[in-house]
Amino acid sequence: MCMKVFFAGASGVIGKRLLPLLLERGYQVLAVSRSPQRAAALEAVGAQARVLDVYDAAALQDALRAFQPRWVIHQLTDLPAGLDPAQMPAAHPRNARLRREGTANLVAAALAAGAERMVAQSIAWAYAPGEAPLHEEQPLDLAAAGNRAVSVGGVAALEAAVLGATPMEGIVLRYGRLYGPGTGSDAPDPRLAVHVDDAARAALLALEWGVRGCYNVAERDIEVSSAKARHRLGWQPGFRLEGALP
Repeated sequence: MCMKVFFAGASGVIGKRLLPLLLERGYQVLAVSRSPQRAAALEAVGAQARVLDVYDAAALQDALRAFQPRWVIHQLTDLPAGLDPAQMPAAHPRNARLRREGTANLVAAALAAGAERMVAQSIAWAYAPGEAPLHEEQPLDLAAAGNRAVSVGGVAALEAAVLGATPMEGIVLRYGRLYGPGTGSDAPDPRLAVHVDDAARAALLALEWGVRGCYNVAERDIEVSSAKARHRLGWQPGFRLEGALP
């Protein structure tokens, strides 16, 4: 029987790189998007696709119950294309809301459908100040102020919802700063970078081999340590994808 994967965020920066990996491995993927045009693009490359708003909790739950996925991927964000600096101040509260409310809806729907595992996107720069490299057990910066407080609060809500979603196994990937196709940056951050293809590969490994918990995913152990991802997921930087969604 073909393994079913429900993919929220498949048309995003990481999603476009991850979807081909899933399809190549023979997974039956239901990818959802709020945009009919993006849903059509997802369908064109071989996924099942559906136009769906993650804030519509009832429709989301109906979709997962009907599809009955074994695994769920959460790569949803609400950020401007290329992380346009001029648009980022307005994006912070939208993205935090998505992490809080969208994640809560997705987790509830996945649990109702009996999904066994969820892999969710987080960030590796939400830690409280501490001695570098920071490890997954160290606390988030819940005492932050301003836009950082909004972002960290959204991250904390997302992570708590995913990790606490028993009996479903919740896995959180704390990505470094993305670079590569679709990210708006061709050059890596020297201290906290991960190529978008390596980020996609980490999600695939987490889906297939991960156990409950958080994993830092960054190329170099400077700001954060990615030893856990290397040792438990078998992740190593350097993977590059030949084809992906346009």
